[in-house]
Amino acid sequence: MTGKLPSDRVKFAFEPEFETIPIADIIPLRIVGSNVKASLKYGQIKSSIHHSGLAEPPVVARDRNDRGKFLLLDGHIRLAVLQEMDVREVNCLVATDDEAYTYNKRISRLAIVQEHQMILKAIKRGVPEETIAKVLNLNIASIRTRRRLLTGICPEVVELLKDKHVPMNTFTELRKMKPLRQIEAAQLMVTMNKFSITYAKSLLSATPPAQLVEGSKSKKNSGLSQEQIDLMEQESANLDREVRLIEESYGKDHLDLVIAIGYVRRLLENVRVVRHLAQHYPELLAEFQKMADSSQTHSGQVLNR
Repeated sequence: MTGKLPSDRVKFAFEPEFETIPIADIIPLRIVGSNVKASLKYGQIKSSIHHSGLAEPPVVARDRNDRGKFLLLDGHIRLAVLQEMDVREVNCLVATDDEAYTYNKRISRLAIVQEHQMILKAIKRGVPEETIAKVLNLNIASIRTRRRLLTGICPEVVELLKDKHVPMNTFTELRKMKPLRQIEAAQLMVTMNKFSITYAKSLLSATPPAQLVEGSKSKKNSGLSQEQIDLMEQESANLDREVRLIEESYGKDHLDLVIAIGYVRRLLENVRVVRHLAQHYPELLAEFQKMADSSQTHSGQVLNR
């Protein structure tokens, strides 16, 4: 084969130049509610924009019914922050296809291990801790805690939990275990999709003293007899076996769920469908969005995002 691809076969995903657009002409496809504005994520984005400016431009598509208006595909929180700051216009990346996919559905909240690695890279590049704290809307003590997050955690556990949303205190409990037990505990967390500090403490309580690092203590002396500890360990092992048996017969039912949720997602990725539902059936649209968001939260490792 020689020559170039015919130009009519190549379609650019975005217009070649950024466009400065009045915020009043941008139409959001979802509402940023008060609960979102009260979240840590919103505060971090607001702080980042205030201290460092807008690092990532919103993605919009031209409204096919009104070429002077733009549909917001990605950047709803960023746009809400800019409106709150009384900014009147913003540089945007203009997509050429408003139905390819809903951009914000492809973006996941930063996992704690990823945040830790980002902080280490910033410090290595000479960024002061005070600046990192301001950008992330955290105090310096919290930044230092995140910087030391993986001290005493074995690499296999880091790999297992690198994209999971794990509370920082969970790593404190894992750190009290020896590497092999850390791996075993992390595998149980992934299998059960439970990463809470309470679950981590229960795993620590069921850990034999020989599998604890020197100087660490489990909660075995807080009202639990050795017989109760042994029973907990047995129940944990039985539960693990039952979960694995369920996983073997889980495929078909989950495949049906994936297909159904996939269809709902495709509906929500069609801007015209979303606009029609928002105008005429807002309650139905809200339920569809809950369904898609919930399935992504609980089955993010399985569903194709």
